Amino acid sequence: LHRQADGVETMLDAREKAPGAATRDMYLDPGGNPIARASVAGPLAAGIPGEPAAFDYLARRFGKLALKESLRPAIRLAREGFPLYPRLQAAIRYKRELLLRSPDAAKVFLTAEGGVPELGVMIKQPDLALTLEAMAVQGAKGFYGGRVAQDLVNGVRAEGGIWTLEDLASYRVIERKPLVGNYHGARIVSASPPSSGGVALLDALNILAGFDLQQVDSGTRKHLIVEAMRRAYRDRAVYLGDPDFVAMPLALLTGQDYAAGQRSSIRLDKAMPSDLLPGIETGPLGPHTTHFSILDAGGNRVAGTLSVNLYFGTGEIVPKTGVLLNNTMDDFSIKPGTPNVFGLVGNDENAIAPNKRPLSSMTPTFVETPRGLMIFGTPGGSYIISMALLGTLDYLNGMSAAEIVKDPRYHHQYLPDVIEYEKGALSPNEISRLEAMNHKLEEGSRPWGNMQVITWDFATGKVEAAADPRGEGEGLIY
Repeated sequence: LHRQADGVETMLDAREKAPGAATRDMYLDPGGNPIARASVAGPLAAGIPGEPAAFDYLARRFGKLALKESLRPAIRLAREGFPLYPRLQAAIRYKRELLLRSPDAAKVFLTAEGGVPELGVMIKQPDLALTLEAMAVQGAKGFYGGRVAQDLVNGVRAEGGIWTLEDLASYRVIERKPLVGNYHGARIVSASPPSSGGVALLDALNILAGFDLQQVDSGTRKHLIVEAMRRAYRDRAVYLGDPDFVAMPLALLTGQDYAAGQRSSIRLDKAMPSDLLPGIETGPLGPHTTHFSILDAGGNRVAGTLSVNLYFGTGEIVPKTGVLLNNTMDDFSIKPGTPNVFGLVGNDENAIAPNKRPLSSMTPTFVETPRGLMIFGTPGGSYIISMALLGTLDYLNGMSAAEIVKDPRYHHQYLPDVIEYEKGALSPNEISRLEAMNHKLEEGSRPWGNMQVITWDFATGKVEAAADPRGEGEGLIY
């Protein structure tokens, strides 16, 4: 968040927390091997939610409207419903079997016979409306205390979860200092841990700052960007976690000297296999998110990313609350070197501990230049960081908001050691060039992300707002 009047910039950390009864090995069997789907399915996979606390905190500390006013449209939509649209219908079809396991989720998202509703059917959430009304009257206490909190704990524990009333009552939003860096004269403001996105974005940009990307052919340019992604994602896996639990060398990781060392290992003519980089020691092995970009007439701005992790989280709605349980506990490293559902690996820095916040890839970001600024972010799980890097480079290369959200994407996350790309992201010549450098390539089966971009041109005052054609959303200017 940036407040124009006094230049205040802050990050509101409302990341989920592990319950107080969580343990380091809670998703491992007696032999020390990961239990299939234990960290993504069922109430045991749910962290203590932070978004209700964030909405209250944001309204009280920075908002012009009371929380009660801001929640009014959401309460109306929950009670009166909204028409089922194609993307949500596809998600329901994809997760139908999961939703059937929760009577309350099935009641909201499926037909009485357990089928997928037709387009245009009104999706109503009366229990959620009551929960939001409690928040409208009592603020965060309406969620973390009283009837709602008791129903949440009763419902979670009845299905084998470990939430307690104390877990809910003790949740707090933390204001953290955003990370700030520079790339060819642009000021980059992004998220600090427990989000890994800002560190990885600055890490990658600092590596690329030592190359003239405009003077090399397109295949070499994309090779260099991939090599920067590889190293940034590797650092994410090795070093990052909850800043309240682990010490992280953030100044080092986002510094120019470290980037110079990283850069020295990059060859212009050949890919470096990820297993040659010092990384995670592995033992024997036995998305969904929302982003809003906002700019007001006073120049105040917010890049806000919110998540329940996978589509519908655990797929379970807690009875009497309308609350869909997240499965963000999977964002912890359940065992060093064991990939999560997005294929990301982690180290002990991101190990599970009571009341600890799991690492995320969320990367809400401001990019400021002498000519203007960009506010952006996107969902996409592990793909978020690479999208943030490409979006930043696109803006600095002069693309408009509409061009940035449409631009085809490619991705490398250290492990697995493969470049995944959308159709059209790489030309045949670029594919041949990258393969000649020993890169492994794989065309993705579907597009990814739902980037939301606002740009502001200082000279003309022109503001552009664009939503990703891959997903839902609309860029609106009033």
